Amino acid sequence: MTPTLAVFASDRGPGDPQRASIMSEFGLVFARKGAKLICLAEDGIVPVPLITAARAAGGVVEVLADASVTLPPALADVPISVIPDQRARHAALAERTQALVALPGSLSSGLALFGAWSSQHNRPVIMLNHHRAFEVIRGFANDVLSHSVNNFDRNIQFAETVEDLWGKTVWAVEQRR
Repeated sequence: MTPTLAVFASDRGPGDPQRASIMSEFGLVFARKGAKLICLAEDGIVPVPLITAARAAGGVVEVLADASVTLPPALADVPISVIPDQRARHAALAERTQALVALPGSLSSGLALFGAWSSQHNRPVIMLNHHRAFEVIRGFANDVLSHSVNNFDRNIQFAETVEDLWGKTVWAVEQRR
């Protein structure tokens, strides 16, 4: 299976100092398993460790960005599509992918995840809950979404490791077929 996945990741701002290494591990594992990754880049935030690791492992990576983003010279050959409007960018990201995958990051990557998910409710969301990064969202899903979103437990998954994230991502995508 070769899913096309939207990836939400940021290594800026307060939070887990291991985010860059998590992004690298994710990029390496998912590229080796054949996933095509479309990374969101907004407000000058580009998940460089993720893109670099995925490409080094032979993976296919694209960037969907706002007008503020310029890729570093080492990533000059990575395809980039600029969509200035945030809602249109989030909707395009959701439309082009089979699932939304979130890594521990900043509040801005969490908001972008919500923006993409709210534009396409039928996309599964899988979050790497490393160091309980998404514990608040897990609580929200159990308390609120469970009453208002059909099959929320199939469409919203939480993983503890990158390998577990792959397994849950593949399962979620296959459930949609």
